Amino acid sequence: MLLRALFKRRARASTRPVRASYRLDRIDRDHVRRYNAAFGFTGDTIPLTFLYLLAQRAQLATMVARPIPFRIPGLIHVENRLAMHGPVWPDAALTVTTTLKLPPPAANGAIDCMLETRAYDGERLAFSCDSTYLIKRGSRAGRNDAPQPGLPSGEGVGEWAIAPDAGQRYAALSGDWNPIHLWRWSARLMGMRAPIIHGAHTLAKACALLQASSGRVITSVWCRFRQPVPLGSSVALFQAQADGEFTAVCNGRTALDGRIDATTSPALAALAHPAVE
Repeated sequence: MLLRALFKRRARASTRPVRASYRLDRIDRDHVRRYNAAFGFTGDTIPLTFLYLLAQRAQLATMVARPIPFRIPGLIHVENRLAMHGPVWPDAALTVTTTLKLPPPAANGAIDCMLETRAYDGERLAFSCDSTYLIKRGSRAGRNDAPQPGLPSGEGVGEWAIAPDAGQRYAALSGDWNPIHLWRWSARLMGMRAPIIHGAHTLAKACALLQASSGRVITSVWCRFRQPVPLGSSVALFQAQADGEFTAVCNGRTALDGRIDATTSPALAALAHPAVE
């Protein structure tokens, strides 16, 4: 799939949505365990952010299989919304449907694509994932008009370091081999000064820390990736006193901010994240 993505030719521009559906026979239990160990999620339960890996696989497969008017390598993840709508059983087959939409260009010329993914267990919606990727950067003049988020004033939750090879290790774990995350030369080919960690990596680590500090199970999350996080840097996480808002800061700038919904009910937690046996 990676090679097909690298050499896929652009199609003619179209405003019509692109859609594809795939069947996932089961969730690999060992994959869940390795993911939990990598980010510090406790136990063998399926964390919400793990479901992004399944959604992203369907999103990439859709872009590879269908005509699209842009190149896949070099896409930058800018926003994500992920929610669990009921239990996700490891051995239950899922039908995963993705719809790709191209909104009109922004005022500064920036172009995004939106991928809306829904996973069904039979007729029941199990989880959803809406991802926004930057296709083309806008003009600097337009960027100056956009409000810049201030630094967080909430409570510090934790801090972690991004190893120089973290992009390669997360690529092996997630299947996301976007060149901007791997090596300096490959990042430069994609227009980046240096390789950056995957946005989903930062989000997963943030959610693991938020769950550990609160004792609550996260059932939905929305986030905006504000600034790239270079490999070899460190990230600090802050949480507001209310409303579930959180912010990750790198090199004195907001790298990611978002909002979570979580539950303290053991029954609901068990429903949201069935144990992996």
